Amino acid sequence: MHTETAPPPPLLTLRDFRCWYGSYEAIKGVSMDVAEKKVTAFIGPSGCGKSTLLRWFNRMNDLVPGARAQGVMDWGGTNLLDPKLDVVALRRRIGMVFQKANPFPKSIYDNVAFGPRLHWKLSKAELDGIVEHSLRRSALWDEVKDRLHQSALGLSGGQQQRLCIARTVASKPEILLMDEPCSALDPRSTLAIEELMDELRQEFTIIIVTHNMQQAARASDYTAFLYQGELVEFGETAKVFTTPVKKQTEDYIRGKFG
Repeated sequence: MHTETAPPPPLLTLRDFRCWYGSYEAIKGVSMDVAEKKVTAFIGPSGCGKSTLLRWFNRMNDLVPGARAQGVMDWGGTNLLDPKLDVVALRRRIGMVFQKANPFPKSIYDNVAFGPRLHWKLSKAELDGIVEHSLRRSALWDEVKDRLHQSALGLSGGQQQRLCIARTVASKPEILLMDEPCSALDPRSTLAIEELMDELRQEFTIIIVTHNMQQAARASDYTAFLYQGELVEFGETAKVFTTPVKKQTEDYIRGKFG
């Protein structure tokens, strides 16, 4: 008898989640569970709501005038939509890597040390340890260990993006949000980021927005296909890409629209 493996327990739960920019409804009643220590990819054409949904997980949309949300967005009993939530503390625990690498105009060392200095009282030795560990986690240590006190702006685009991942990881988040982290990178740097995600999933829950179908297929455990603010299909990546339930999903994956 064929028995399917039980899915891992959800870390994040969405039920009938909706959000608006002013009167425009950007996300329309999305329900899904995000598994712990797995990579979940959000795919879909431009303007379908991928990045909007991602940015509600750590309340980045609070910075957008007229943005509001309703429904359930639960993280282990914490209502992520609670207006009284400390969003600064939340963003330490749910870190974000953006589409364009955005290193601070500081040294490589000071970029990675920024969060730990902000959150904890640490000795120089402790800080040194966190910086090295974070750069090793982001597969950058060997490339920069001899120039830690040089400007981060001197790094290549791919190195800058890995530095931004190191900077995020240094604050010891539990969840990593990645908004098209490879869209500005060459194929070699993209591969390095994907290999990095494969390692980081052992320690973090990762949610990635990507336009790249091959990347979603290679790098994620679960895939959510969004179209015009609605969740069309969600499931294990292998199933979504090989035996999608919806014709619309199949058409998008085959490149018929988008």
